[in-house]
Amino acid sequence: MTDWSLTRAAAGKSVALVPTMGFFHAGHLSLMRLAGELADLVVVSLFVNPLQFGQAEDLSRYPRDLDRDRELAEQAGAAVLFAPTVAEMYPESPLTRVTVPQLSERLCGLSRPGHFDGVCTVVGKLFNIVRPAKAVFGAKDFQQLALIRRMNVDLNWGIEIVAHPIVRESDGLAMSSRNVYLSEVERARATCLFRAIARARELVRAGEVEVGAILAEVEKIIDVHDNVCIDYAMVVDADRLEPQARVGADSLLALAVRVGATRLIDNAMLMDNCG
Repeated sequence: MTDWSLTRAAAGKSVALVPTMGFFHAGHLSLMRLAGELADLVVVSLFVNPLQFGQAEDLSRYPRDLDRDRELAEQAGAAVLFAPTVAEMYPESPLTRVTVPQLSERLCGLSRPGHFDGVCTVVGKLFNIVRPAKAVFGAKDFQQLALIRRMNVDLNWGIEIVAHPIVRESDGLAMSSRNVYLSEVERARATCLFRAIARARELVRAGEVEVGAILAEVEKIIDVHDNVCIDYAMVVDADRLEPQARVGADSLLALAVRVGATRLIDNAMLMDNCG
């Protein structure tokens, strides 16, 4: 993979990387198409990274379909689908971890200890292997995006990190490979995340700036459903992910909600297009 990238770079071709864990949906394909607009060649990595899964999480049952993913990546314009095995990525148990403290200790980091160390470590490895000029990530996992941006700056990689807006189903549910876990009833209940976001933005448009009042409305919309449990509902600044008491131009509503056994995340800037 590295030889391929270095050869193309020597020939004056730019490479964009789209890191994924596979089981592609329309959101993944949008990332690939955006990468194709930004660079001459697109590399899509597909690796279900064991370092970012906790012991009680869904590593063994995470959805996989390599043949389908290969076909979809080709249709979306990818030049390479890089799908290494665990043994290739981690020939020995790794002693080194890439850690971005503070940013990794909030939001999802509270209930998934070690998760973001695994994310940053594997993304760092992929950056070193693929040597991209640009890398495209979805904004659905905003915390992951913030960590990777900071890691890229702190380690002087000089890669352009590009965020693609969240891609949603027609009813507002953010697209996710884990949506396949949802039963028909759970799938209907899962729309409460987007409805809560819409209500929060509506309140901000009406002039509400007190975070407590906004979160009370958010929780009311989500908690009405049986078998739906809030992991967190927070308003944070979009740079350092620090909790806020009043809404400002940089305020992000971040949600993590368990619908049945499935953990879903979503987010939105509260003042974006609210004026």
